[in-house]
Amino acid sequence: MSKKVISSIAIIAFIIIFAVICAFTGSITSPVGTLWSLFPPVVAIGLALITKEAYSSLFIGVLVGGLLSSGFNPIHTVDAVVGEGIVPAVSGSAGIFAFLVFLGVIVALLNKAGGSRAFGEWASKHVKTKVGASLATFALGVLIFVDDYFNCLTVGAVMRPVTDKTKISRAKLAYLIDATAAPVCMIAPVSSWAAAVSSFTPEGTNGITLFIQAIPYNFYSLLTFVFIIGLVLMKFDYGPMKLHEKNADKGDLFTSGERVGAEEEESAASRGRSRVFDLVIPIVVLIVLCIVALVYVGRGMGADYDGTIGLVDAFANTDATMGLPWGGIIALVIVIIYFVARRLVTFKEAMECIPKGFIAMVPAILILTLATSLKNVTNLLDSSSFVEGALVNAGSLHNFLPAIIFVVACLIAFSTGTSWGTFGILIPIVLNVFPIGSPLGAIGMSACLAGAVCGDHCSPISDTTIMSSAGAQCNHINHVSTQIPYAVTVAVISFISFIVAGFAQNVVISLGIGVVLTIGTLFVIKKITADR
Repeated sequence: MSKKVISSIAIIAFIIIFAVICAFTGSITSPVGTLWSLFPPVVAIGLALITKEAYSSLFIGVLVGGLLSSGFNPIHTVDAVVGEGIVPAVSGSAGIFAFLVFLGVIVALLNKAGGSRAFGEWASKHVKTKVGASLATFALGVLIFVDDYFNCLTVGAVMRPVTDKTKISRAKLAYLIDATAAPVCMIAPVSSWAAAVSSFTPEGTNGITLFIQAIPYNFYSLLTFVFIIGLVLMKFDYGPMKLHEKNADKGDLFTSGERVGAEEEESAASRGRSRVFDLVIPIVVLIVLCIVALVYVGRGMGADYDGTIGLVDAFANTDATMGLPWGGIIALVIVIIYFVARRLVTFKEAMECIPKGFIAMVPAILILTLATSLKNVTNLLDSSSFVEGALVNAGSLHNFLPAIIFVVACLIAFSTGTSWGTFGILIPIVLNVFPIGSPLGAIGMSACLAGAVCGDHCSPISDTTIMSSAGAQCNHINHVSTQIPYAVTVAVISFISFIVAGFAQNVVISLGIGVVLTIGTLFVIKKITADR
């Protein structure tokens, strides 16, 4: 029996014994608002990283949350797991599920019509190295700054043929997608993330202004970009990613786990007739329609539509779970008409792509459902009250508070898997600790946002991490395990930068030190890994 199986059995046995003891002794009378409120996601994440299996790990985490929230009452536990966890997760994420399916069908159509192959052949002539393909993936990720879900799935669909041709592993592609999606949205004033941040600020304050003031101090997002460029140009990898990249050089893009998303066989009619624009046109149509849809939803739909609302306000009011499927379904119809009119696929072949696209997205939908269920049952335990109390007690460490807030935000986002939920908890607390408009106020706000992105990157139950795996068609646990060392490296440098910023309160000094530390750390790691 392998060590991973033994470790998993030991953890599960511990959870069962712990539950039985608590049930009979009543040792946990009220876990709500205490450190125990973070226990369910910790169990789920620990199991996922040990077993490399996401579905059962997430479900056990949901079950533990149900047990804690119900006082270990079996009937109430089922009510919590199903009624408060799974059912709201499905209904609340239905729009994203629909968009995932629409995009999966579009990708299946692109493969069937030969657009992906034609783009891959074109790219192999113009982008011939790993460095070029990696930088192109990074650049496209930075350009699509409107929404992180949209970014992850679109960049994956466009760049997968290119990175496959240049022998970049799916795990590395997933990292490049994930490391640009949330960070670029977090520093773009016109994005769904800027809108979310502004919505969590107190009434009467200009949330977008606070968001813009925080951008220069968002060390994790900015230094992640420096880290990616340095890593790519220095041509090395470390940690589990090194093995994935070595295997990719030998032709194995996956290393382990299921081979997600094998390419669809081309239509007989499309062979030799497909062109690069057969991928470019559908993707551009999808991007344009989704942006229009997000603005349309933000300005109100139908009779409530108000064309006088500005672009920034429209994004502040928009709902991605409505806008993305709205744009996705129209794009899908247009793509089907386009390919049939080009005689690259028959109408029957186009219809056959619908269930194939759905099947390709089933793993992402299952993981997203279970991860959202875990968040729901964890919310029943009111972890925000525990966090607020801990930060109030740390108030005496005034200049160190930005760094402390960064760490707390990392831990919350890692445990709960949500960036938005994290800064939803912390922004009101930060604005109460620091006066609005003060230098430390901007740094504290930045620390909150940066920590939320960092914890989100490391968490197996994060929706953005799940979307990045889906976009790259990479085994989810492979993506998480290879990304964590990179994210932690930037997190440590960001922590030091926030300590410097808390005392210097100067963005040039603190960000400059962060950039120097990032580049220096890469040189040191490359030297150490080369010696080994």
